Amino acid sequence: MKSFLQTEEWLRFQKHLGRATWRFDNGKIAANIVAHKLPLGKNYLYVPHGPVLNFDNFDSGVKNETDNFLAYLKNLARENRSIFVKIEPLSDSVMELIFRKRMRRSASVQPPRTVVLNLGLDEDELLSRMHHKTRYNIKVAEKYGIIVKDSDDLDSFWKLLKKTAKRDRFSSHSKDYYKKLTEYFRGDGMRVELVMAYHNDKAVAGAILMTYGDTCYYLHGASDHDARSMMAPYALHWENIKYLKTRGIKYYDLWGIDARRWPGVTRFKLGWGGQAKEYPGSFDIPVQPIWYLIYRVARKIF
Repeated sequence: MKSFLQTEEWLRFQKHLGRATWRFDNGKIAANIVAHKLPLGKNYLYVPHGPVLNFDNFDSGVKNETDNFLAYLKNLARENRSIFVKIEPLSDSVMELIFRKRMRRSASVQPPRTVVLNLGLDEDELLSRMHHKTRYNIKVAEKYGIIVKDSDDLDSFWKLLKKTAKRDRFSSHSKDYYKKLTEYFRGDGMRVELVMAYHNDKAVAGAILMTYGDTCYYLHGASDHDARSMMAPYALHWENIKYLKTRGIKYYDLWGIDARRWPGVTRFKLGWGGQAKEYPGSFDIPVQPIWYLIYRVARKIF
């Protein structure tokens, strides 16, 4: 199944955020395309977790079709004065088909590695696959009486997130982004939920989760470092896993690991015993070579 980032619902959400969007779909190749702003009035075009190729519908040469798609991207970029186009396919086979000599490997927007739990396993099997410290920490959280429940307390989540981002050295979105995200996807198709963990009615951890098809994605998380001895994030995820199983969700994607950039977060996610997955990565198609060089140099400096 394709990523939620390549659904028309996600594209409409990007438009709701005020971004320019396009949808390419000729029945053989499909791609959501989103314009992302850069300083000095510049921008780049982004294809998240795409393109998606429908191999069953190819009645002519694959190279011709992919050449036409890449030509479309370059023309669209020129029309919108974009510096480059960034693509992040999910599969190696797609990357092999669309790769061209002038593409540049680059920093990813979406995490290039993740961990996925198979929720089709029973609880005992899931527990047995966890690292022993993960099982132990779940019990610690239970002893502290951590309560996990759905919430609309975005203010508490935002306070926790600001502290977590500073502690773990990552950049968060704006509070308005999380507000729009949690309010926009309330239907049965794609569903976003804010789940919070409390100790004596005080918020100590939180997560924003996206459910699409048979998979739940752990998109954003935060916790109170001062309450770290309570192991609230372990209670939050374990209760969520059990809840997702009752809904018939098959997979829980923990959405991003990187031992170098986020060692603590990576250890935490690997401890749940899921399967590590790696995607091809991110590739840029320069359209304005001089500006693209300036962009690359600026990223290294800043």
